[in-house]
Amino acid sequence: MEILLAGLSVPAFLAALAITLFAGFIKGAVGFAMPMIMISAFSAFLPPEVALSGLILPTLFSNVSQALRQGVPAAWATGLAYRRMLVATVVMIVVSAQFVRVIPQDLFLLLLGLPITAFAALQLAGKTLALRLEHRSRAEWILGAIGGLYGGVSGVWGPPLLVYLLSIGADKLETVRVQGVVFLIGAVVLLAAHLQSGVLNPSTLGFSAALVLPALLGQSLGFAIQDRLDQAKFRRWTQVLLVLTGLNLMRRALGA
Repeated sequence: MEILLAGLSVPAFLAALAITLFAGFIKGAVGFAMPMIMISAFSAFLPPEVALSGLILPTLFSNVSQALRQGVPAAWATGLAYRRMLVATVVMIVVSAQFVRVIPQDLFLLLLGLPITAFAALQLAGKTLALRLEHRSRAEWILGAIGGLYGGVSGVWGPPLLVYLLSIGADKLETVRVQGVVFLIGAVVLLAAHLQSGVLNPSTLGFSAALVLPALLGQSLGFAIQDRLDQAKFRRWTQVLLVLTGLNLMRRALGA
């Protein structure tokens, strides 16, 4: 039992299980936000490195399920189509993960949360902020690098990808599958990077493994909600969640 608790009290461990179940449900419903919910909530009662390590294995396994939901050929085709974003994300996760103990996360979270909130709020207000298609390749490199930069430090690299997918008007099925593929590759790299950085160790690996089951259970419940959402509702709920995510990132940065 001790290897699962990672030095935590039983109430703290049970709270982590409940948070992970809820985060998995949200991920199943809209395709993202699980690590953002987990790191935000965990940070309130867990040491930073334990909070970060806890989300790594649940993120990995839930993204396997999401990426392969339409089968391996569809996932492979998606990986090829978004290869530039994948490469940029992977490289920057590897680089930034090595500085997780020295980079001030508050500044990073503020700089990430502010533009995300502004973008999604303007879209909710009916403003058109779509990226020009002739700049799509450049946008994939830039947003992938930004996501990877933050991902290695905080375990959160989804918002820049969501901004990109909303900008190009990707439909629900593509949006969810792309997120699953990009997040899966990123999660594998994050796992390897933090085995190297020391954030993941025999103690914290056990804690992270204990959170996989509630994550997958919550995700399976969320899938039922996702299947009932039409394109317009899915897009709107994604925008709403993106606004809330950005606001929460800024709240964490400011210590509110």
